[in-house]
Amino acid sequence: MLWHTKRTLSMGTFIQGLRYGLRMLAKNPGFTALAVVTLALGIGANLTIFSWIRATILDPIPAVTHTSDLVTVMRGEISEHPTPPFSYLDYVDLRKNNRSLSGLIGYHDDFMTLTGAGKPERIYGALTSADYFSVLGVRPILGRGFLESEERASAGAPVVVIGYGLWQSHFEGDRSVLGKSVQINRHTYTVIGVAPEGFQGCKTGLRTDVWIPLVMDRFVWGPNRPDDRSLLWLNVLGRLKPGASRRQAEADLNIVMQEIVQRFPAIHQGPNQITLDPLWRSPFGANVYLYKSLPILLALAGVLLLLACANVANLLLVRSVTRRREIALRLSMGASRWRLVRQFLLESLVLALMAGGVATLMTTWTANTLAAFFPANSLPLTVNGRMDLSVLLASLLAAVLTALVFGTLPALRISRLAPVAVLKEEALSVSGGLHRSRLSSLLVIAQISLSLLLLICAGLFTRSLEIARRADPGFDPNHVMLASYELAPAGYSEEQGIEFSRQLLDRLAALPGVQSVTAADFSPLSFTIHSDSVLPEGYLPRPHEDMEIDRAVVGPDYLRTLGTTLVAGRDFSIHDGAMSQPVAMVNEEFVARYWPGLDPLGRRVAEGGTWFKVVGVVHNGKYRRLTYSPTPCIFLSLFQAYNEPVIVHVRVAGDPQAFAPTLEKSIHELNADLPVFQVMPLNASMRMGSIFERVATTFVGVFGLLALALASVGIYGVVAYTTRQRTHEIGVRMALGARRGHVLLLILRQGLGLTLAGLAIGFGLAFGLTPLLRSSLYGVAATDLATYSFVGATLCLVALVACYIPARRATKVEPVMALRYE
Repeated sequence: MLWHTKRTLSMGTFIQGLRYGLRMLAKNPGFTALAVVTLALGIGANLTIFSWIRATILDPIPAVTHTSDLVTVMRGEISEHPTPPFSYLDYVDLRKNNRSLSGLIGYHDDFMTLTGAGKPERIYGALTSADYFSVLGVRPILGRGFLESEERASAGAPVVVIGYGLWQSHFEGDRSVLGKSVQINRHTYTVIGVAPEGFQGCKTGLRTDVWIPLVMDRFVWGPNRPDDRSLLWLNVLGRLKPGASRRQAEADLNIVMQEIVQRFPAIHQGPNQITLDPLWRSPFGANVYLYKSLPILLALAGVLLLLACANVANLLLVRSVTRRREIALRLSMGASRWRLVRQFLLESLVLALMAGGVATLMTTWTANTLAAFFPANSLPLTVNGRMDLSVLLASLLAAVLTALVFGTLPALRISRLAPVAVLKEEALSVSGGLHRSRLSSLLVIAQISLSLLLLICAGLFTRSLEIARRADPGFDPNHVMLASYELAPAGYSEEQGIEFSRQLLDRLAALPGVQSVTAADFSPLSFTIHSDSVLPEGYLPRPHEDMEIDRAVVGPDYLRTLGTTLVAGRDFSIHDGAMSQPVAMVNEEFVARYWPGLDPLGRRVAEGGTWFKVVGVVHNGKYRRLTYSPTPCIFLSLFQAYNEPVIVHVRVAGDPQAFAPTLEKSIHELNADLPVFQVMPLNASMRMGSIFERVATTFVGVFGLLALALASVGIYGVVAYTTRQRTHEIGVRMALGARRGHVLLLILRQGLGLTLAGLAIGFGLAFGLTPLLRSSLYGVAATDLATYSFVGATLCLVALVACYIPARRATKVEPVMALRYE
């Protein structure tokens, strides 16, 4: 009973304090709005980045159970752009003979085409092992997954599980879809299941629309790869057994892999070391890039939130001056200091919760901004954040922690007032104001140091991106229009595909305004280039050396169309076809690595079992990302090593975008039903190669500007407050003959002292922390002197301007009025 009474009194006291706090905040709408907006910006920045982390790193493949038990299986050297590392037969041996995994799935995903009734439509699909859905713990909402017999059926298993989105868009959510037929790449499949809503497949950031048994490879993409142990085309993902660690499973799989290598040494010459990665840093999918950059952004957003807390703490200190009589009266009437601290913390909590609500509303929009950095493309990307319960809980937690951070110091300080001194108005302007200004000054120093850290990070990222943009990409992206197509799903053979491309290039070359035209199976800096293993003539690889390099298939006049410099030899021509000698071009980095000091022209390179004669050497270019250093690359002739999709490159005299309708029309004149995609200028497509640098630069830059604004407001507030406290002193000085210029310097010196102290601490923080960004920077040192100097000078200038306003106001004080000031 006594406990219940105490609980009732405590709840009543809480509600009373809450109402009082709301009334006090309502009496000061300007202060409340400024504090809420300041905190909302800090909390919103953190929620935005957290929503991205939640949707990628923490929940890498939605709708899958116990993702922490899943590991991706990689063979060979660690890479940000690995090719599928296993053949089907190697995968089967690993699945059958390992002892640490409860399941091991193999899959290969790529674009497919819905054919049959209506216009062909590109979709993203996957060929999978039979245990795909069971290992992932995914149960179709209709029908079933694959049977073990459907993976081994020699005659094929023409069945398909369709994604939830495809079920809604093409079958209008019809629950009787099971047993219906759907045509994919001109082959008919029976629908046996519908995947649950939210399930997108095994790769973070990519949505899969259909799943088909692996045995159907020859009907989907042509070759019968499951029967060839030398063809590496499968990604592999496993689930750990209960009690098994990732290291144990890795050691177990390496033992099995070495047994495979000993049995088939001729086709396992390269690196065969197996590594396992958790899904949050899987090398397959978007997380290979995001797991490094997003935590850095979250840490910098945390710094911004600390800065916002310091700013609001200062506002609370200044506001407490107007409440000193109220506090003194409450202390005189018997209120405990703890009750006052609790009241001020409650008001701080109300402010923080209001800011958290505003930040949550902001995040419903900003969470969807990540995809906006991607240029228009046909990839089924799902990289945006999302608002869910975890983000809402994070908002609540951030608000509570924020309230404690910015509310504790002002609450403790204000509760230490001496009631008698305050009520007699004695020593307030000297003692109380002095202590309060000292605390405010310390908070401003903290703001300046944190602002400097954020501004230096922003400067480093900005300089890095600018240097990368100014670097020679190895081609001229201006005035080049792209368009892509695939012919195999439309029933074309390789010979027919080559002839189609020949006719298209001839048509386009004859059009007015076209300067040159070519075709390729990739476009630079758009994550479309492929890689393959090569063997240069005369080069002896080191034991288990990885010979996989970038491989591009390009048509005649490629170098001329792209504006790439030919260093030696010649470009491909229309005569480099199936009936002529296989030829290749290599870049300078290829020559430097494999044939240093030798003449590469006339030498041969083996690729895919065929020897190609080198007829040209081209200038190094950037093929994957702007920040990558040059890597070896081999170029093969499109008419000798035909590969799809085919990307047409047209260099025009004017605006390339204006040529887009003509380009599409030319393709459809040869096949009116052929899907044409990725129609865009090259300089738009290549933005994909700098996307993660642009995301980091944009957000860190915004954080830096907000930090600069908060620091300038903070230093202005402190200097204005202390100047007001010294009004009497200034009046005495001016009455005794002090010039206005001396008063101006007196006030500026105070602000400059705070600024220099903040800069000293900030530079120390920057020198200690920015080296952690080294792997994210390109062409600029983490302790770049120019960036440090520019940021420091800019912050000093802004601080001086912030100090000048109250300082100039102080010089206009009339001595007589100042002497009367209390």
